[in-house]
Amino acid sequence: MKYKICFKINFKEFNGVLMIKQNQRFFNAILIIIDGLILLLALFASWFVRFQTTLFGPLGKYLALNEYLLLMIFIIPFYIVTYYFLGLYRAFRDHSSLISEASQIIKANFIVFLVLISILFIIDRPEYSRWMLFLFGVFSTIFGILERSISRSILKYIRTNDKNLKHVLIIGTGDLACKFANIIFTKPFLGYHISGFLGKKEDIGKTVNDCNGLKVLGSIDNLNDFLSKHAYDRVIIAIPLNYYHYLDTLVDICEDNGVTAEIIPDYYKYLPAKPYIDMIEDMPIINVRYVPLDNPFNGFVKKSSDIIISLIAIVITSPIMIITAILIRLTSPGPIIFKQERIGFKSKPFLMYKFRSMRVQDELASDSTWTTENDPRKTKIGEFIRKTSIDELPQFFNVLKGQMSVVGPRPERPFFVKKFKNEVPKYMVKHQVRPGLTGWAQIHGFRGNTSIKKRIKYDIEYVEHWNISFDILIMVKTITKGNENAY
Repeated sequence: MKYKICFKINFKEFNGVLMIKQNQRFFNAILIIIDGLILLLALFASWFVRFQTTLFGPLGKYLALNEYLLLMIFIIPFYIVTYYFLGLYRAFRDHSSLISEASQIIKANFIVFLVLISILFIIDRPEYSRWMLFLFGVFSTIFGILERSISRSILKYIRTNDKNLKHVLIIGTGDLACKFANIIFTKPFLGYHISGFLGKKEDIGKTVNDCNGLKVLGSIDNLNDFLSKHAYDRVIIAIPLNYYHYLDTLVDICEDNGVTAEIIPDYYKYLPAKPYIDMIEDMPIINVRYVPLDNPFNGFVKKSSDIIISLIAIVITSPIMIITAILIRLTSPGPIIFKQERIGFKSKPFLMYKFRSMRVQDELASDSTWTTENDPRKTKIGEFIRKTSIDELPQFFNVLKGQMSVVGPRPERPFFVKKFKNEVPKYMVKHQVRPGLTGWAQIHGFRGNTSIKKRIKYDIEYVEHWNISFDILIMVKTITKGNENAY
């Protein structure tokens, strides 16, 4: 994990730098052309499915394909501009994963779809099929993600064969510098080539420990000479805090030589996956926890999908819920719905709903003990509904009430929150988002009486890396993977 501070200057360019920049511009031009073709392919596919098949009902009257093609004169440029502003034409090495890029594609396509539907509504053009436009959005998203996946595979092949590389010089020889170098060695597809290190004068020529045989090429004091004689694309400054008085000089030298300077702060472990900065006058304040769902647009997308999915799930599973309620009433005395206090968003308590799967018991006991695999408190029907997670279905009503989300960290009882708060580092971070019916930790088998530290690790990953495609992935895996450790 590194926090980047980039300085791009137009003073002096090296041939190697120019070649890489030209390659990136050429690749972006190709990518824009392919994106345009992908959108046309999506249009043909959606028009064929909607108007040449009966999958979406009787055909009736419909516009010819060329009518929709005329729309593409405006739609394609709008797509390209939206993709650009969402960073989809940056170098692939700047995207941490295909998942993050896919989430941006989904976001871009969703924005274009909403704008397009709104415009057609405002200008009153009902002859354009809404189903057709919906299919176009689906196909363009699928084709776009597939295209980026193939492009990544091609670039990975090129870069692992020592082409399209960025040449990097590392300033520093300590643990921080070595850790960064080893990450690059294990990920050659990122397209970085580390030339060596600059360190103390007495270390020149020495091999840096555990760094793939790389040597100290020179002294930090000679940075200007190195940059003037060699074509480096980036300088990574990885020095300990007690050397930070060098920073001003090092950055100035990089700027004067037209080389991008990037700093790995010695306190990087305190920074989130995606750090962001607030400014109070000229004073930058680095936030130590990035939560994508704090963004209003992301929150709107999450809330909208929660409501839609919950309503659909309640309708689809209503026969199962009715049968379950009847069986609970017939086989065990007590209430059908079990309500238990849990700690939710912003550490606020709420009552979580479940189908009762155990015999009526003392409230204190139910709030402070784990359920075990052969727990004698479970009823006969309770054993089955817990194993199949049917007991969780009433939580879709918690979602509609805004207390929970379909996907998120599982909420815990107050007794255990107080206990884990003092025992497990960063345990309370999970409460910065709404709890969910299923989550990233649960699909990895961490539910119930399992390792809390490992569960929190996955919960924090979810909190810091949320995007709508991440939610979709978790929901799909929840359905396909089953109910590991559910009892």
